[in-house]
Amino acid sequence: MELELSMVRHQPEGLEQLQAQTAFTKKELQSLYRGFKNECPSGLVDEETFKIIYSQFFPQGDATTYAHFLFNAFDMDRNGSIRFEDFVIGLSVLLRGSVTEKLRWAFNLYDINKDGYVTKEEMLAIMTSIYDMMGRYTCPSVRDDAPVDHVERFFQKMDRNRDGVVTIDEFIETCQKDESIMASMQLFENVI
Repeated sequence: MELELSMVRHQPEGLEQLQAQTAFTKKELQSLYRGFKNECPSGLVDEETFKIIYSQFFPQGDATTYAHFLFNAFDMDRNGSIRFEDFVIGLSVLLRGSVTEKLRWAFNLYDINKDGYVTKEEMLAIMTSIYDMMGRYTCPSVRDDAPVDHVERFFQKMDRNRDGVVTIDEFIETCQKDESIMASMQLFENVI
């Protein structure tokens, strides 16, 4: 029997423990927790709530698909809800992590089925969702085939051994060596 998420009250781990696991100060964690509890009084966020909150930041486009992928990247234990801990640990990596930590997080986002590899289809699904979210009316305007072109170029660079999948090592190595990929990662950092 599934409990209604709104009926369950989730108490986060101690602040000290979260402070040790993240790059946030105690004050920052308290402030993030207040905001989190304000939006999600139960202490848990389900996917629908996450999509609603996230979509507010991108009124010019359709953010639902990207929000779905983002939700799955934050939902570390795959139980259909994001705890404050999951959220704050992911946020810490994205905002204050090293380049390698950020790239590991990005790889996890692209690895939709969590099998340890990124396929061209997975990369295209994420890229298309980002283009959809940014809206059709971005400047400069985006061609319909832009996500496909983008993925073709990235995948060619990343799939070093031409086996049709990108491993985490290929992903990190290629990104770190390629200025245009690093620049576009900066661009997509603003999206998160």
